[in-house]
Amino acid sequence: MCLIAFALHVHPRYRLVLAANRDEFHARPSAAAAFHEDAPDVFGGRDLQAGGSWLLASASGRVLAVTNVRTGQPESGRRSRGELVHRGVRLDPLQAELQRVHAEAADYGRFNLLAHERGRLWYAGNHPEARLHPVDAGVHTLSNAALDTPWPKTLRLQAVLSEWVGRGDDDVAPLFDALADPRIAADEDLPGTGVPLEWERRLSAAFIVGDDYGTRASSIVLVADDHVRFIERRFGPGGVALGQSDVRIEAR
Repeated sequence: MCLIAFALHVHPRYRLVLAANRDEFHARPSAAAAFHEDAPDVFGGRDLQAGGSWLLASASGRVLAVTNVRTGQPESGRRSRGELVHRGVRLDPLQAELQRVHAEAADYGRFNLLAHERGRLWYAGNHPEARLHPVDAGVHTLSNAALDTPWPKTLRLQAVLSEWVGRGDDDVAPLFDALADPRIAADEDLPGTGVPLEWERRLSAAFIVGDDYGTRASSIVLVADDHVRFIERRFGPGGVALGQSDVRIEAR
């Protein structure tokens, strides 16, 4: 993922509400969100190039999501970030897997990881050093920097999500509208992440439209006591809509 806003223990019916965009090169092969053949209680998309995933949920209410950290420098990790999500949604206990991630964090490309289970949520990362800690209840954001870094697009999405959970809403249309926001931030508000200015501008939009690189999927995950609802909207070059998945995963 490249843009995430999430609300933990704020909505009256959902333990967790997560709204996210995955931005990626369109040439990178991936599979649409679906139940996984090797783990029938796991739902989400799959990276067909390196394996793993960017966002997965399970019938146990476990949800994992990963973003990269943008510095403008080449990656040094030998293991794919998608492995963190793939392993974390499957392996028990989750805390043991997170401790392994913390110990082996330097083996992966620069990452931020969110891991939710039974109403508790942890944040892990490896830039500039390994870290692992629980996340407090509230509305938070994550993009290609540290947790709750106030970039223009994270602040806009956070404001929409805060208003949405405050209303106790169930209509996800306003969240998808916020994820589809193509506005580019003013130059004076852009972060400095080590990429050329043209790319900094392009990446400042919540929804990125391009023929080579852009938003490939917008997803909303709602975790209740008895089910998880997972909605994914997929896009191709030029922002063309390619389809949608909307499933209710009953708790086990």
